[in-house]
Amino acid sequence: MSKISDEYGSLVFNDQVMQERLPKATYRVLSQTVKEGKPLNLEVANIVAHAMKEWAIELGATHYTHWFQPLTGITSEKHDSFISPQGSGRILLSFSGKELIQGEPDASSFPSGGLRATFEARGYTAWDPTSYAFIKDEVLCIPTAFVSYTGEALDKKTPLLRSMDAISREAKRVLALFNKQVTTVSTTVGPEQEYFLIKESDYQERLDLILTGRTLFGADPCKGQELEEHYFGAIRPTVNRFMQELDDELWKLGIPAKTKHNEVAPSQHELAPVFLTTNAAVDANLLTMELMRKLASHHGLVCLQHEKPFAGINGNGKHNNWSISADDANLLDPGSTPDENLQFLVFLTAVIKAVDEYQGLLRMSVASAGNDHRLGANEAPPAIISIFLGDELEAIVRSIIDATPYASDGAKTMDLGSPVLPTFIKDNTDRNRTSPFAFTGNKFEFRMPGGEINLSDANMVLNTIVAKALADFADALEGSKNFEVDAKAYMKQVLTDHQRIIFNGNNYGEEWLSEAAKRGLLNLESTPEALPQYIAAESIELFENFGVLNRIEVQSRYEVKLEHYSKKINIEGLVTARMARARFIPAIVEFSATVASSIATKLSISEDMDVSAEEDLLAKLNSGLVTITKGVEALQKAIEVAAALEDSLENARAYRTKVIPAMNAVRAAVDEMEIIVGHDYWPVPTYNHILFYT
Repeated sequence: MSKISDEYGSLVFNDQVMQERLPKATYRVLSQTVKEGKPLNLEVANIVAHAMKEWAIELGATHYTHWFQPLTGITSEKHDSFISPQGSGRILLSFSGKELIQGEPDASSFPSGGLRATFEARGYTAWDPTSYAFIKDEVLCIPTAFVSYTGEALDKKTPLLRSMDAISREAKRVLALFNKQVTTVSTTVGPEQEYFLIKESDYQERLDLILTGRTLFGADPCKGQELEEHYFGAIRPTVNRFMQELDDELWKLGIPAKTKHNEVAPSQHELAPVFLTTNAAVDANLLTMELMRKLASHHGLVCLQHEKPFAGINGNGKHNNWSISADDANLLDPGSTPDENLQFLVFLTAVIKAVDEYQGLLRMSVASAGNDHRLGANEAPPAIISIFLGDELEAIVRSIIDATPYASDGAKTMDLGSPVLPTFIKDNTDRNRTSPFAFTGNKFEFRMPGGEINLSDANMVLNTIVAKALADFADALEGSKNFEVDAKAYMKQVLTDHQRIIFNGNNYGEEWLSEAAKRGLLNLESTPEALPQYIAAESIELFENFGVLNRIEVQSRYEVKLEHYSKKINIEGLVTARMARARFIPAIVEFSATVASSIATKLSISEDMDVSAEEDLLAKLNSGLVTITKGVEALQKAIEVAAALEDSLENARAYRTKVIPAMNAVRAAVDEMEIIVGHDYWPVPTYNHILFYT
């Protein structure tokens, strides 16, 4: 057996381990809980907990933790040891079923959007058996949900699980109309994670990277990504060693890391895994991000996952490849004759309907301060939601709308013109890197999520809106006397009503902006514009009807997102002012003094000496110094005004419209100085230095 095969999943209490270590009856009950959602009693939990503890201790674990996802978007953990002191001065190592299925972290110290006050501290974590327990840093980590004392969800996982239940329930109703009874319907996700690796020594010199995750200053490098030589290029030895260690650690945790390569921007890379059930995929992605950050330091590197660490080049996305499976059969697989595949067309129609009806909600699900910088350029889609289907599927949809026969061109063979090269069948869809929501063969690639985002929100929304569209279909067709005829008539009406969301062209083109406006599509360019979609009446009704979020939970998340946005921009504003005052202004003053000294020295030798170049340079330096100083003063005032606003939406809008422009003005002035100040005087590593290292 190879090392990979031997070590893969070695730190995971997975199905194979459970079969080996649990009594058959216990394993059967636990499997039914995982696959069918049946409840788990305490007696069974005790048996599972004992086996889990014994397995973890054998692998060196000393503690356990309930690993959960509060509304910060990252993961949290509190470690408890297995020890249980005995009267004799000795200890027993114990772990009960109750400790497995329930924990009690402090619920008042995490964001709650007003759900919990400081004096209302009690909260609960509850074991999620659909995501395997694992060992990390000698700690048994148990994936859990996190709820308040009064039962409201305080985390990202709980609504995601509810949305998975909703789409499963409604998909089963639709499949029953095709005379198919299935045990499990689940959505699957394969998130492609983009990231930058830079030298740790450069990172430590940049306060903006340390505190905000992105560079708040930096003139364009002499060379960016215009030569397109980094994409899929040879991987540098240092980066390759990092990737090897990352793969090894991910595989031990049962995370199916599959593809790794250089991305388009210099120093940018990507990792893509094999698809997992959405809940497990989100957990795996959060672990992947954590390991990337931790392991980079082993190689003198820092991993940047912010959506836009560097201006002017590609940012970090997290492409969310999403599909639906029923008993492991992909419901979005069109087959060889998609025009004749009624089941596929029904599910495709549901997705089109869902995305069009709730385009604002879907846009909201990926809104963040970081993503606002990324969307709309450098291979990131714009803020306008649309669906790319490809020529064949669009032609099929058009034939349904127009009630005309669809004539397939048939499979096309690619002949590359040389007998030594193979011929192969051309795919029936192209790829559109500018589309926010693209069909790519047997799945949809939602390209809008940013690199730092927790994918739970996006998939919770996606699952719920598609569940609604499937429910509408089932409501309309259940009881039909002629299902095929009625289904086709329903699809024709739905596709006619929602065809505006389909766009196969260039989403970056100026003409698309005007065309999208004519179609009535939303263009929510910023987070403060997008977030009100969360609390729109139709959104709350949707979430409540499908049991995903109640009104209070929706409102709380809206408040948390607004608060997080404002706090992020506030920090960026303060860092901008601090760096300008403490690093750049002194550097410009020092270099100005050197230039002035040069002028004085030359003139002391001869009053006829030409010092016009130095004088022009000194004038530019002085002008820049004045501009930066005034800009910092204006920025401080903008921050004070924004911070004083008590209404959370108005507060966020002020940071968007007042603070960010003031920050940009300071940046522009500083970046102009970077180009003319002597290299040895500039106080921080520049883009030329950071992005290009050996």
